[in-house]
Amino acid sequence: MARGAFKIEYEVTEGWDQLPEGWAYTEVVGVGVDSRDRVYVFTRGDHPLIVFDKEGKFLDAWGEGMFTRPHGVYMHSGDRLFLVDDEGHTVNRFSLDGKRELQIGDGTPSDTGYVRMKSPVSRAGGPFNTVTNVAVTPSGEIYAADGYGNARIHKFTAEGEHLFSWGEPGSGEGQFNLPHGIALDSAGRVYVADRENSRVQIFSPKGEFLNQWGWLNRPTDIFIDGQDTIYISELGFIFGGGDYAHLKLMNDPPPGHEPIARVTVTNPDGEIVGRIGGGGDPILPGNFMAPHGLWVDSRGDLYVGEVVNATGAVKKYAPLTPHCLQKFVRRG
Repeated sequence: MARGAFKIEYEVTEGWDQLPEGWAYTEVVGVGVDSRDRVYVFTRGDHPLIVFDKEGKFLDAWGEGMFTRPHGVYMHSGDRLFLVDDEGHTVNRFSLDGKRELQIGDGTPSDTGYVRMKSPVSRAGGPFNTVTNVAVTPSGEIYAADGYGNARIHKFTAEGEHLFSWGEPGSGEGQFNLPHGIALDSAGRVYVADRENSRVQIFSPKGEFLNQWGWLNRPTDIFIDGQDTIYISELGFIFGGGDYAHLKLMNDPPPGHEPIARVTVTNPDGEIVGRIGGGGDPILPGNFMAPHGLWVDSRGDLYVGEVVNATGAVKKYAPLTPHCLQKFVRRG
């Protein structure tokens, strides 16, 4: 349950998802929900894309052999599913039954100075180098956050033609240190989860800097509903840090920040109206270890995926199995 006197509260629903016997997610990088409230879970397990109905009944699975490393999810209002392959350096659009309709990127990383496990991003580059996530306008234009190996936001036509880009490495306005999540509000403003700067930056549709919120704890994903309520997953500082030559990670909270992992709900002015997580041991239901992707269905219920393997949570809690997908029912 959310803690504090918030306008919106949620209750975790344990055991909601009915996986086939012997199946496991390994970890869940993102979630999308279609117009019928069917839930599309993007995993790093043997079955990359798993589909449930709104009650958690298993419906379908596909994607085996299609991805190098699953990372981001976006469900367009026209029920077209965008899946981002970060180490495959591609953005892909699929029909809901798994037919690839569009691929942006040829799988070759752009030149940014980034070498995995060796050197960080030293300069901005073109699309893509370890792209992280996308957001799509009602007309189908695509904004991509190009994060681990780049420091850019790219915009494309609905057909995948590159229009323009903005951003460079750094911590100033319009600069990024791992742009990880991206979302659009009803006015077309672009919200970027600038993860390792522990902030969300807000831009015009043309990439002009408008504002930033600096109170977040390593934000990973952003979802904005039809009323412009904004949901932000925060990785926090429990897991996911460490010393890596190729990443400039923020290992300690900035002054005034809390180290916990959580989901924060705000209005467009950045006023907090709900918060989930942080009530005790991260492995407990309703708390988080490494929230990575989120989506909200037509009823206001929230789905959150966690990267419990990549961040070391599985190893820490063994032989217990950490949760990597949670559903929260909206109560307020």
